[in-house]
Amino acid sequence: MRKFLFTLGLVASILTSSAQTVAILGDSYSTFEGFVTPSTNEMWYYAKNGNKTDVSDVTQTWWWQVVKEGGYHLGINNSYSGSTIGYLGYDGNDYSARSFITRMDQLGDPDIILIFGATNDSWAGEPVGEYKYDGWNAGDFYTFRPAMAYMLNHILLRYPNVKVYFLLNTELRDDITSSCKEICAHYNVPCIVLKDIDKINGHPSVKGMKAIAQQVLATLRN
Repeated sequence: MRKFLFTLGLVASILTSSAQTVAILGDSYSTFEGFVTPSTNEMWYYAKNGNKTDVSDVTQTWWWQVVKEGGYHLGINNSYSGSTIGYLGYDGNDYSARSFITRMDQLGDPDIILIFGATNDSWAGEPVGEYKYDGWNAGDFYTFRPAMAYMLNHILLRYPNVKVYFLLNTELRDDITSSCKEICAHYNVPCIVLKDIDKINGHPSVKGMKAIAQQVLATLRN
């Protein structure tokens, strides 16, 4: 009996250690109080106070459901409410400090990276600019296309042999949506084009979170 229990424990340990680690690079859609690194990043979703949707438990978030149902390990979730991929934010303000580009080196050692962005770039009215796939300079990052391309290029170089996916939100500007698809195709990064996401105050509700999780899981499983 003791030998059987030891063997069972060994098998369980092997299965657990083989689970892939998922890192998140996101904006408000992927935040939840107490589950974001660094903790100083601004939140949108809270466990108790300040909720602006019906999401009030971390198990209701899209990424928690993906990790749990997919059998993954949760690595670093570096999400920041209001963040843009590029450097230009709301009211023309410089958002470089919170941008995806600034945070993309801070994802640990994952097997899978899920990038959920472009929403604030769309909402803030950031210009799309021109497609640019090399020779970037800091000034390029104040327009969306060069910033998006630089981000994917850098992430693919920074995290070799890591599976990278981009989640594309619903109801974004047409030029942002088409740009995301074009740039993802250029780098051969799967673009998960989300559909039918229920929202409250522009952010996923419990129902919307579940829909995101199911669509992401369908892609990961394939």
